[in-house]
Amino acid sequence: MQHSQVADKNTPYWWEEAPVRPVPEQPLAKAVDVAIVGAGYAGLTAGLTLAREGRSVAAFDAMNPGEGASSRNGGITSGNIRVDYATLTRRFGAAKADAIEAEGKIAREYVYDMIAQEGLDCDFRQVGRFNGAIGYEQYDSMARTAEKLAKTLGIESYGVPYAEQQTYIGTDFYRGGTVRMDIGGLHPAKFHAELLRVALAAGVTVHSNTAVQSIEPDVSGFRVNTAAGTIRARQVLVCSNGYTDGSDPWLRRRIVPVRSRIIATEELAPDVMARLMPKLMMMGEHRQLGFYYRPSPDGKRILLGGRDGTNSGDAPEPTLHLRRGLINLFPELENVRLTHSWFGNVAMHRDMLPRIFEKKGLTYATGFCGSGVVWAPWIGSRAAFKLMSDDRKGASAFDFAPPAAIPLYRGKPWFMPLVMVKFRMEDSIALRRATR
Repeated sequence: MQHSQVADKNTPYWWEEAPVRPVPEQPLAKAVDVAIVGAGYAGLTAGLTLAREGRSVAAFDAMNPGEGASSRNGGITSGNIRVDYATLTRRFGAAKADAIEAEGKIAREYVYDMIAQEGLDCDFRQVGRFNGAIGYEQYDSMARTAEKLAKTLGIESYGVPYAEQQTYIGTDFYRGGTVRMDIGGLHPAKFHAELLRVALAAGVTVHSNTAVQSIEPDVSGFRVNTAAGTIRARQVLVCSNGYTDGSDPWLRRRIVPVRSRIIATEELAPDVMARLMPKLMMMGEHRQLGFYYRPSPDGKRILLGGRDGTNSGDAPEPTLHLRRGLINLFPELENVRLTHSWFGNVAMHRDMLPRIFEKKGLTYATGFCGSGVVWAPWIGSRAAFKLMSDDRKGASAFDFAPPAAIPLYRGKPWFMPLVMVKFRMEDSIALRRATR
């Protein structure tokens, strides 16, 4: 469906400078040490790690490498954990909860170091993130959390009271917020293209548009049946995340693809950008169906994302919903033109924690829950060391048992409209409480 009535293009803004393309075709090897399902951030980082340790690696992608979430996301290095600290403590104990929180800091630093050491040209800037508070009560809670992060993990993190809000963002919608300076932004499609470049240079073989159809155990490890033929692998790593398909029905019952959509405005006048985003920070908010947004890498336009709410097709309403959200935040953009509107799948599951796990000899690195810019490379690299039996480097607080299956779910998320209604009701109640 054309989006001329709401946006000029329905392809990612990021593809303007870094279009996704197939890699040059290579013959299928008879056998490799490791076969990887998926050539996004996780699969490529794992492949790079393995290849540099002398393993032969073949990565298979059902689309062009990076065509999924790796080139469709917002490019914010948030490393969010959707489960709050109290819930983590209740589920796993205080020591595990502390380890999970601490690993977020390490994972971000890993990505930043990789960008610097590998010379990845992806417009990365560690500009910090402002998170807006819905009401003063929420602000008090957020400010206490920011103080805790500063004390326990040494992260530059602090509250921004309402009186100082305009220094960070040109809106009156929030009642203050918090800042974390360990978060930044990058160009996600360039980041993927650069990861692909260094992975190929390290000797990883990447097969574009080559779906893995099934994986069968055999005496030497596994037979990986693909659209291009069969390859034997001693080990297999699955990194399909939000694009998991029916070739792995066991995983598909556990991973729910949820659409996330982003809109991009036309270029705005420099004085408008300086007023609305004076520090050019990444932005977010604390609502169940809240928005995440940011300036484009060149600082000339605003990109805003949120949950799409649809399961099929490409209807205009999700784009209009994001446009209304943009205008609610910045009323002066009421007549702004949208140049791009696109969606991609994020991978949710019942436990809502990124993870490494095993099942019948297969290793999985998946379930990044919408924060894959940080978690996918980190979890992918830890999974690679796990495959190499490097217990020191492979150790991770995110090495869990597999997520639980979802009852009556076989790949079509029939329950998502009900979940969206529930979240909208919770956000509506929170907004009413905030404005009393």
